[in-house]
Amino acid sequence: MGGFSYKDIYIEDERRVLEVNILPEKYCNFDCIFCPIGRSENKVDIQKSFDEMDSSLKELESMIENTKAELIFVNSKGEAFVNDKVIDVIKLIKGKGLPVRLLSNGYLLGKDQYIKIANMCDEVIGEIKIITEEDFQKIQRPIEGYTLEEYISNMVSFNKQYKGKFIFEITIIKGYNDDEESIQRLKNVIKEISPDKIIIARMDDERFKKKLGISDERFEEISKVLLTE
Repeated sequence: MGGFSYKDIYIEDERRVLEVNILPEKYCNFDCIFCPIGRSENKVDIQKSFDEMDSSLKELESMIENTKAELIFVNSKGEAFVNDKVIDVIKLIKGKGLPVRLLSNGYLLGKDQYIKIANMCDEVIGEIKIITEEDFQKIQRPIEGYTLEEYISNMVSFNKQYKGKFIFEITIIKGYNDDEESIQRLKNVIKEISPDKIIIARMDDERFKKKLGISDERFEEISKVLLTE
């Protein structure tokens, strides 16, 4: 087996989706306190080489063929851009005539190197969780020098030039972005980014649900506000 890992195939919009994690362990430019994967021992925003990439790519090719996948979702433990073979992964998938969906936390979408990679994909997901600078630094613990303002502007500028489908995922967190002021700020961010699709999520991981989760009723209220133009 190679260094990639996979989720069981599932159906979304009548397409067979195969999710692949292309990182052997967590490599991210954030160290969020609520990350379900755990702490970021490897906090980086530059590309790295990993072992077993040749065998991993062959394994991915076999997985695509064996599962009869119709959409490949590169959803990794951390930031997929960090793997210096991410372009090879995308080219392999596209060579099979299949669309690629890539999840990025969104910060690196402001760097030319990564913009070019993301532009190769049919769908890109960017995300936001925290909506004030103080909480962004304290709760998401980004690489030093990162700011919330730049985080948002990177996604805005990326989507202005992107020809594919940009999906914007917002995670509602109790005590951090579930109040009326935060919801309005999120509405403004949505307007700035102008995504093709919005996903509203919340803390479902049992380790964080009690402290950071919100009620079904409040989740529905917020979702309705954020999904209404």
